[in-house]
Amino acid sequence: MTVTPREQLPTIRGRQTQAAIDAAARTVIARKGILATTIADIATEAGRSTASFYNYYDSKEAMVREWAVRFRDEARDRARSAAEPDLSNRERAHRAAAAHWHTYRHRLAESISVSQLAMVSDDFAQYWAEICELPISLVTSMVHSAQQQGFCRDDDAHLVAVALVSMLNQFCYTQLSGDGAAKVDDEACITTLANVFYRTIYYKGTSHYKGTSHYQGDMDR
Repeated sequence: MTVTPREQLPTIRGRQTQAAIDAAARTVIARKGILATTIADIATEAGRSTASFYNYYDSKEAMVREWAVRFRDEARDRARSAAEPDLSNRERAHRAAAAHWHTYRHRLAESISVSQLAMVSDDFAQYWAEICELPISLVTSMVHSAQQQGFCRDDDAHLVAVALVSMLNQFCYTQLSGDGAAKVDDEACITTLANVFYRTIYYKGTSHYKGTSHYQGDMDR
């Protein structure tokens, strides 16, 4: 999916109005989600007319497409911090968790919008998959590196990455969406995510549940 941001508006007033519409949209979407948000909701929050919205965007989807460029680029830039050399395993896990959290917090409306529109639009589904592929690729590489050190040898690196990124996305959404986001303790959340991340990848031993029979045997005891 190719998204091209529009050229900067020619007047200061125009840029200010668009910024007000964007800010209002982010507020409403963080509270209600993109699917339940109407253009009238955004206009009311911005203190503008509905017609004013259409001076800048053709639709909610067009607005999100423009936001998505910044979301994608920021996610990529933040993810690189966990790929730097000479980090300890604990530091790498913390950086990966922190990068995901900060991107989600800073681009909450984008995250919610793209992920929810992915449920009803093939275009946005493809774009969400591309956005998620950034952290999935990073985590997959981390798991491969950990396996070379003797950790989590029995695990499928890609599946571990998909599971962790899915967990990170859902945790960030649960904590940051709605009206209580301002009260969330960022450091406590990042520490929790980093600990789960670290314990998932950097453990030694074998998996206990390789098949249904083992699991059922434990359930029967």
